[in-house]
Amino acid sequence: MAFILANDGIDAAGKAILEAAGHNVQTDRVPQEALADFLKENNVAALLVRSATQVTAIELASGTLKVVGRTGVGMDNIDLQTAERLGITVANTPAASSRSVAELVMAHAMGLMRFLPESNREMPTHGTTEFAKLKKKFGNGREVEGRTMGIIGLGRIGRMTAQLALGMGMKVVAHDPFVQNCEIGFNVYGFGEVTVPISTRPFDEVLAQCDILSLHVPGAKHGAVIGKDELWKMQRGAIIINASRGGVIDEQALLEALDSGHIAAAGLDVFVNEPAPDPRLLNHPRISVTPHIGAATEEAQERIGIELAHKVAACLG
Repeated sequence: MAFILANDGIDAAGKAILEAAGHNVQTDRVPQEALADFLKENNVAALLVRSATQVTAIELASGTLKVVGRTGVGMDNIDLQTAERLGITVANTPAASSRSVAELVMAHAMGLMRFLPESNREMPTHGTTEFAKLKKKFGNGREVEGRTMGIIGLGRIGRMTAQLALGMGMKVVAHDPFVQNCEIGFNVYGFGEVTVPISTRPFDEVLAQCDILSLHVPGAKHGAVIGKDELWKMQRGAIIINASRGGVIDEQALLEALDSGHIAAAGLDVFVNEPAPDPRLLNHPRISVTPHIGAATEEAQERIGIELAHKVAACLG
């Protein structure tokens, strides 16, 4: 029997799998500053985290860990080099949350096309006295059908975003330096499996052609992927959405592009300074904001918990 600390929680289904395998699973959170000592003192064999807990060389050097499990895709909060050097297995769940993140991207996109964030801010204050005025102000929204979705990064989430966009009648243009082409599959009720080929295009071409740009790339270690120059290469009135990692977009440049009117709106699920984002982003009338909840659906958390539990149980033997 091994002691497993799910420091950022785990779905009940995943916990049940680990307990059925004979392991002791704790889901009570240990503060970051006390984590290394806790791991050592309690002989923790497996540490399960999401994005909140940082797994640095200090925690990894506790001498007890055999495996670190990361829910979701990104592992930028784990010191992978130290883990490899110490022989600690690192496992994640790259496929389990793809649809949840992609659906959030489309929710931001469709909400922004119909001014939902701004309307929701103004209706409680002015809806009873200026209803007709607000109806006129927000009555010239746009439909997504026939628009062009630009996707940067054709990994699992990027491909799922492409699938949803195509299903909504959108055109898709994509850029990925590691992918030349791919097929997006649909299971259409009554028609079976349908595939649509997607060919990648140069980065600047995607920026220039898209009505909505969705980013699906790892955290930017060497600066933002989308900065001032890239924003101004996009067509006037475009929308940009980031549900990947904070820092992928230069937030100051984004604010300037929004205030100038060049970029119509933005949807942000991730921020540079989490968990204390720039208030200017949170209060901007043309930014739709969510608190890093891309993978946070009931369905995704159950899939993640089950997949991670099986991987961790296998690592622990």
